[in-house]
Amino acid sequence: MSTEIPQPNPQPGVAERAIDAASDVSHTIGEVAGGLRAAVDRLTYVIDEARKPGRPLSTVAAITREAPLASLFIAFLFGVAIARRR
Repeated sequence: MSTEIPQPNPQPGVAERAIDAASDVSHTIGEVAGGLRAAVDRLTYVIDEARKPGRPLSTVAAITREAPLASLFIAFLFGVAIARRR
């Protein structure tokens, strides 16, 4: 008979590997969500700045309110011009 004490298995079990994989995915999702939140905040700030009086979005909005059909026609022509370049 052998008097050796069995050593614990050095390889992680399936459950431990699944928990590790889930925690890695959780951290990755958290990082992506944080990045998206920062991007949305920056975009919201830029849009708010562009809507201030005298800025480009303010001017476009005013023109569109005064002449909606002409603005729609110009947007259509702009779209056609871009589509033909591709």
